[in-house]
Amino acid sequence: MKLKLKKGDEALVITGADKGKKAKVLSIDPDKLKVRLQGVRVQTHFDKKEGIQKKEGWIDYSNVRFVSSAAKPKSKPK
Repeated sequence: MKLKLKKGDEALVITGADKGKKAKVLSIDPDKLKVRLQGVRVQTHFDKKEGIQKKEGWIDYSNVRFVSSAAKPKSKPK
C-alpha cells in the first residue's frame, strides 16, 4: 500500500488525545502503518545513562490527515 505521507510533511491529528494538532512527520513505519509526529503523543522514557527523556510515540496512520508537503528546493534552470 502506498502511503500519502512522507518524512518532513505536515499532518493533522484527527482522533485521539492530541486531536487538532498540526505537526511535522518525523518517521513512518509502512509495514505497521504507524507514524511518528513532532510533539504528538510524547512519552517519558527512563535511561540509566541519560536519565529521563521525552520521546514521541507511534500513532496509527489512519488517525492523521495530510496537510501540506515538505518544501523541496527548486533547482535553477541552466
